[in-house]
Amino acid sequence: MKAEITLFISTFVTLLAIINPLEVLPVYLKLVSGETESRKRAVAWKACFYALVLCFFFLIFGNLILRLFDVPLSMVRIVGGIILMKIGFDLFSPPAAPSGAQAQEGASAESNVAFVPLALPLMCGPGAIATILGMTATVKHAGFELYAFAAVSAAIVLTMFVTFIALAYASKLTAKIGPMGIDATTRIVGFFVSAMGVGLIFNGVIEALEQHGLKALH
Repeated sequence: MKAEITLFISTFVTLLAIINPLEVLPVYLKLVSGETESRKRAVAWKACFYALVLCFFFLIFGNLILRLFDVPLSMVRIVGGIILMKIGFDLFSPPAAPSGAQAQEGASAESNVAFVPLALPLMCGPGAIATILGMTATVKHAGFELYAFAAVSAAIVLTMFVTFIALAYASKLTAKIGPMGIDATTRIVGFFVSAMGVGLIFNGVIEALEQHGLKALH
């Protein structure tokens, strides 16, 4: 049971840090500005639902996709780690002007903003996809495969629930935290996302070496 709890916590923390609802808030508020509260919550719910479906798609079929393209999971860990490091560095040193271009793009097709750009790529972007694909390796190699899958699934659901709560109360959150609070939180999250990326790269390199007959020294 301890292994499942550890897997659940690590997956939840990693996904929540990568998705970072506080980063999504400014874009979300821009896209739904002028809408009623019920409409805003409907967009938030749809966006989180679409992102949830995408996450489960890569969790369930990610391994099959990798086999079709003959890509080992160790390489996915390494590439995913590099992507996470880049995302972490970008979050740690955010640009002066936040993703206004993305917001304007989405506003031109308001009926689809829940899917693009909110669900994809803001919520289920390269970092989240890489993390989920990396977790498929953990599930596949775990002796408790069914429980591991359940733990990762529960972490994905909880992450999207927390994200929905953040979006549903976006106006109140931004009013209480303020721009400085969001900026500070984003930079802290960026630091830990970079650290997670380094961890994925390290584990991927070790796994690749073991696949080629080199054993880690104990």
